[in-house]
Amino acid sequence: MPSAEINEITQREWRELGYFYDRDDAAREWKLMGSRAGLRNFSIALQAYALDMRNESLSEHEHFGPYGYLEIGTWTTPEITEHWIAGSLGEIHQLGLTIQAHLDFVPIGECFRLRATFAPRSPYELVLEVQANSFDPAKADAYCW
Repeated sequence: MPSAEINEITQREWRELGYFYDRDDAAREWKLMGSRAGLRNFSIALQAYALDMRNESLSEHEHFGPYGYLEIGTWTTPEITEHWIAGSLGEIHQLGLTIQAHLDFVPIGECFRLRATFAPRSPYELVLEVQANSFDPAKADAYCW
């Protein structure tokens, strides 16, 4: 059981990230939940990753969130797996733009799925759920309370 101090650090890290994520291996999906602003943070992070030429080499990657198991990486083809969300820098940049475009139109409480447009042959789905502005990503993590 984590200490109260570790739980507070984890809660703070979720709030700084702006969204909560989890991987459901039974459903074979990554699910991100956040307000429009929080999910926009993910979009911005994807675009920043893609614009950083240090990420040009295959297998370069970056971990996100307090547990670090959400990984964005550079690969030859776009894919969403239990390991990561990856593709060329151009494809990752486009994914960020696609997310940004959807955020303005998806109603609060609704989800949008990105496998079909980003990596249709991937074994995992990428699901983003738009929450109200008051959404606290730390409260979605049952392990830090």
